[in-house]
Amino acid sequence: MNAVEKYVQILADNRAGKGTGIYSVCSAQATVLEASMLQAKKDESILLIESTSNQVDQFGGYTGMKPADFVAYVHGIADKVGFNKDDILLGGDHLGPNAWQNENAAPAMEKALTLIKEYVKAGYQKIHLDASMFCADDAGDRHQPLADEIVASRAAAMAKVAEQTHQEFRADQPAPVYIIGTEVPIPGGAQEEEETVTPTTPADAIKTIEVTQAAFEAEGLSEAWNRVYGVVVQPGVEFGDDQVFHYDREAAKGLSDEIMKQERFVYEAHSTDYQSETGLTKLVEDHYCILKVGPWLTFGYREALFALAMIEEEMLAPRGIETSKLREVIDAVMVEEPKYWKKYYPGDDVEQAYKRKYSFSDRSRYYWPNEKIQTAVAKLISNLKENPISLSLLSQYMPNQYNAVSEGIIENDVEQIIINRTQDVIGIYARACKMAK
Repeated sequence: MNAVEKYVQILADNRAGKGTGIYSVCSAQATVLEASMLQAKKDESILLIESTSNQVDQFGGYTGMKPADFVAYVHGIADKVGFNKDDILLGGDHLGPNAWQNENAAPAMEKALTLIKEYVKAGYQKIHLDASMFCADDAGDRHQPLADEIVASRAAAMAKVAEQTHQEFRADQPAPVYIIGTEVPIPGGAQEEEETVTPTTPADAIKTIEVTQAAFEAEGLSEAWNRVYGVVVQPGVEFGDDQVFHYDREAAKGLSDEIMKQERFVYEAHSTDYQSETGLTKLVEDHYCILKVGPWLTFGYREALFALAMIEEEMLAPRGIETSKLREVIDAVMVEEPKYWKKYYPGDDVEQAYKRKYSFSDRSRYYWPNEKIQTAVAKLISNLKENPISLSLLSQYMPNQYNAVSEGIIENDVEQIIINRTQDVIGIYARACKMAK
């Protein structure tokens, strides 16, 4: 079976009550992708990797990569770690006019259609069609969702382009599979303190499906509709700077029951970061079986580097060896270039300084490609290669990795330790989805 067929089988098995799911790695960070591939290689599973419409678009997105660039980048990492590229399922997340909301609908949708074309042409096969956002000239109350019929019509127009592009450039590969709908919170985590997160109502989920099906059929896309497998809903999970809303099975039960009345459909859950393994397992069992994870992965990577920077200071500073000062370098760069965190981290200087380091929203993830930070990371790694890590300090700061070294799972090597710490998070998802070996 190819990756698309394996994906479809996972979803069918979930509907059959087997508790299977798939996690979606929403990150462009190289070490995170490497760790994810090594996990999937160990588990002999497919790996779903997704880029968002903000990260990767026809103009380069905030990563500087166009869709074809991202595919080449991912495949390059696969070659490095010896992961079979045929087992990678590439997805596009929130594809639509999201990045061009301040423009009128016509030019915004024109760009969105080009975006879809470039993604499918580059070889992406899982497409999340999301036209849920208001454009500048759309009428209506901005505090309410955009009308379902408009959202569905635009989603169908995007699907039509995806189908045409597949026929023109990728006809020898499996046809795209689609996800529709959107979660209520903004992508990437909540910005304000909230009391609870209300799950999508069953009626709203079903309406999204019915209205979108009608729009597909109106565009002559009945065959493509058979490849719409999932709908994004809000099952009541979310996170903010220092709070996590954990899955409440009872609160989402009506939604969970409703999807089984539909043919082939499952739910896709966004913002599942920082949930407990028990909670993620329940989400999968309750048919929220496509689990998106992003910030938690780079948060785990950052935790690894911060812990190693502390070990480095403890070991080397007293001996007069120059240290990387990684934590200070990252903060200095973020203060110098505040565009990726300023509007997300309210509060006074002390609160903002804390959030730059430790917020669950992990806005520091945007800064890892920075040259100064990369130099500091390289210095940290070279210092800890030249001066073997003290096992007692490894136990102090990274007890899981101390155990992994003690049991011979990894060597006492700084790069293996970083990968292993990042895999702590990925492993939680692999087990929750019954993908772990």
